[in-house]
Amino acid sequence: MRMKKLIPSVMLIFCMAPAFACNYPAPPKSIPDGATSSKDEMLAGMKVLAAYQENISTYLSCIEADAKKVIEKFVRQKRKTLSSTSKRKLFIKEYSAKYNGAVEARTRTVELFNVEIRAFKAQSK
Repeated sequence: MRMKKLIPSVMLIFCMAPAFACNYPAPPKSIPDGATSSKDEMLAGMKVLAAYQENISTYLSCIEADAKKVIEKFVRQKRKTLSSTSKRKLFIKEYSAKYNGAVEARTRTVELFNVEIRAFKAQSK
């Protein structure tokens, strides 16, 4: 009896794994204020930003890999029904939104840090 309950549970875990495989990284909680921060604080902020950029790159690679798997599934089905075509278009739209959103978030965060670096350099003169 226990085995009958265990098998569906294990199957559910394995089926859900891809859904949790790509974790969107949180941006840095704060960026040092370039006008008031010390060199050490700015360097620490740079390390945090570098880690964030690496995490975003990992996330983008992950969703790219997942997208390839889903697209391959669509190709294998080879059915050109209206529902499969609309599902494929919806998937591509959702994938593009995720990918572009992550790239935009990374760009905004780096731009904010660059503003603070310029302020730090200006106060250091």
